[in-house]
Amino acid sequence: MITFHEALKTVKHATIKLDREIIDLSDCLNRVLAEDVLSDMSLPPFNKSAMDGYACKQSDLSENLEVLEVIAAGSAPTLNIGDKQCSKIMTGAMVPEGADTVIMIEHTEEIDKQHIRFTKEKTKSNICLKGEDILENDVVSKKGTRLKAQHISVLASVGCSSPVVYRQPKVATIATGSELVEPQDKPNKSQIRNVNSWQLNAQLQKMGIKGYNHGIVADSKEATKEAMVKCLEENDVLIISGGVSVGDFDYIPQILKELGFNIWFHTLAVKPGKHTVFATSKGKYVLGLPGNPVSSFVQFELLGKPMLYRLMGHDYNAPMVRMPIASEYKRKRTERLEFIPVRFNANNKVVPINYHGSAHINAFTVANGIMAVPREVDEFMEGEFVHVRQL
Repeated sequence: MITFHEALKTVKHATIKLDREIIDLSDCLNRVLAEDVLSDMSLPPFNKSAMDGYACKQSDLSENLEVLEVIAAGSAPTLNIGDKQCSKIMTGAMVPEGADTVIMIEHTEEIDKQHIRFTKEKTKSNICLKGEDILENDVVSKKGTRLKAQHISVLASVGCSSPVVYRQPKVATIATGSELVEPQDKPNKSQIRNVNSWQLNAQLQKMGIKGYNHGIVADSKEATKEAMVKCLEENDVLIISGGVSVGDFDYIPQILKELGFNIWFHTLAVKPGKHTVFATSKGKYVLGLPGNPVSSFVQFELLGKPMLYRLMGHDYNAPMVRMPIASEYKRKRTERLEFIPVRFNANNKVVPINYHGSAHINAFTVANGIMAVPREVDEFMEGEFVHVRQL
């Protein structure tokens, strides 16, 4: 049995980035850059008006100003600004030569059709200077960056329409268990519905990865091995739920050994998810998760995400917060690091959610995060700060 931190370190060590590919900017969300992106121009590319107004000289604010022209966004000025002159200018338009200030339209008064005057005592320059955001050849996004909406905006602004990214892993999921039926089927008295396949594929989809759901495999070593071989031939990663414990029908560790996989770990000092398997062989990866849906959900968040992002070239660190707990929390057994569902209340405090164990996935539907209870810790006092992994 190893600790969670040892398991996470092992997963990161054993996982190797996939090859690179060039994709369209429209497909980049959640992908990971395989090389730095440099700006092909300065931004703003010219001195730009920050608002609708009049471009003029700061030294002339007390004077009546002659209006030379109207400068629309996207049109270049045709006249320079001289003494006691201005040009009407729109937000985002290029500031004409000679001007160092844009006065707001609301702060002006029209004297006649050709002249205006400033009605305030002072103003900011209201000009966005060329290159104040980004200079030409600046690195705007570094290799290893996981692209979010704001990164894609920046890539678009510097003309990176086809970035080089790491390939996404092809991921297959299998749910093992003769007791399982699919959601559309009514279970008999000894059956339950398969939730893990749907849950895992939703978690993959949230990462931007399309999972390949291979459905249910009965508790047969031959059937399980056949399904595993097929999935591994067609995919980079296989995520299995069930069949990883120490029962009579838990065949996964044995099959992995027969297929030549190196099993890095099989048991963790973690609750839920004590029996979690991670194995690799020749660029193929298997994550074996417990059959109970809470264990499967939590261990995917703890170990599955870092593994998959690592394959995609990104060193993933889960979003964490440190917040006070709303009330006293106690537990009886302390030999394992435990993760429990929590929500945040209106006072920005952590409220543990009552749940009945690793089959009670419904408790997570109202959870904002997962609170970590370290080994050898049996209680938190009200107001004590705790660590929560955000969901």
